[in-house]
Amino acid sequence: MSIRVQAQHQLLRQVVPEIQRHHARHITNKQITSPTTAAGTLRLFFHDAILNGLDASILVSSTPFNKAERDADINLSLPGDAFDVVIRAKTALELQCPNTVSCADILAVATRDLVTMVGGPYYNVILGRKDGRISKASAVEGNLPKPTMPMSQIIEIFQKRNFTVQEMVALSGAHTIGFSHCKEFSSNIYNNTHYNPRFAQGLQRACADSQRNPTLSVFNDIMTPNKFDNLYYQNLPKGLGLLESDHGLNIDGSTKSYVEMYARDQNLFFRDFARAMEKLGVYGIKTGRRGEIRHRCDAIN
Repeated sequence: MSIRVQAQHQLLRQVVPEIQRHHARHITNKQITSPTTAAGTLRLFFHDAILNGLDASILVSSTPFNKAERDADINLSLPGDAFDVVIRAKTALELQCPNTVSCADILAVATRDLVTMVGGPYYNVILGRKDGRISKASAVEGNLPKPTMPMSQIIEIFQKRNFTVQEMVALSGAHTIGFSHCKEFSSNIYNNTHYNPRFAQGLQRACADSQRNPTLSVFNDIMTPNKFDNLYYQNLPKGLGLLESDHGLNIDGSTKSYVEMYARDQNLFFRDFARAMEKLGVYGIKTGRRGEIRHRCDAIN
């Protein structure tokens, strides 16, 4: 951790109880009323952090002069509940302690708390991030992993950011919760030998009307869709992965052994997931004059 981040951390320690109190109330209520909030917020965190570091640039709305990250094609399916949980917490915190807590810090804490709420591991979140001043849709293409990418390209995206193959496989375990829209996998469920045949038939039925109804979706982990566990990895060798990239993890020679390892040992998966999330939470961190504390999460000051 840099000296500057440590300094910011000291400054923010006094408002941590305030953060936790507001977060706990808003997050608990949101997760109870919208059970997919945890998965959506984890995805929002990932889409923000992997691009240029966790700086809440994903939360910025487009203007007539700038098409922001959230309007890049791959981000259009990010759920509104995830944006809402951060914005509600920010609004409450601004009333209590204005211009003190960044949207990026709120997103980091919200993600950790929601992961823990659905059974996942607790991990440390360092505070002191600033929010980014730039958000451009044009920066997204090719820098976020897509389900249709070959595994070598997904690995390259992580390696460019100094993440190992094992860390990438551990972070992929986020697919133990949440869902994916039919359009992300429906082209693969016909004549694809990677899928369990009965599972493929079920997906064909579930997505039969997806051309007319693009909101149709299927749980990423059909066994325990709302519980953070290691069944995602156990599903893959059985042909129960949903996305082509899920199957890729179980087929590629550089990732398969990690899938098998996490399928056998949930404690090991939790430990490695927690460490990778801590690392991703401080990747490309912005402090000091490199960022700002936004008054509103959806607009640069």
